[in-house]
Amino acid sequence: MDGIELTSDSIGNDEERRKIINRLKRLEGQIRGLQTMIESGKDCEAVLTQIMAAKSALNQVGLHIIGFSMKTCLVEDGEKSRDELIDEAIKVFLKYSSCVQ
Repeated sequence: MDGIELTSDSIGNDEERRKIINRLKRLEGQIRGLQTMIESGKDCEAVLTQIMAAKSALNQVGLHIIGFSMKTCLVEDGEKSRDELIDEAIKVFLKYSSCVQ
């Protein structure tokens, strides 16, 4: 990404990282559940419902990270003007949101 990088430092404090990791662990459990559903021959509608739930959960993690980044990381960059920071934030958000459906 140009300008804004989501490094481990930019995701914030330990509590913020813990929240994100917990969400990802729940998502990991959902994916394992999907594997089990497919292995046991569950019907397509049930599997697709769980796929939609997992996709939504992953999208929420991404939006959470973007929101946190906009609140904290962008204001810490003293080398760029406010307008440049806002333009970069919008660019990152639009790039991410274009893949979220």
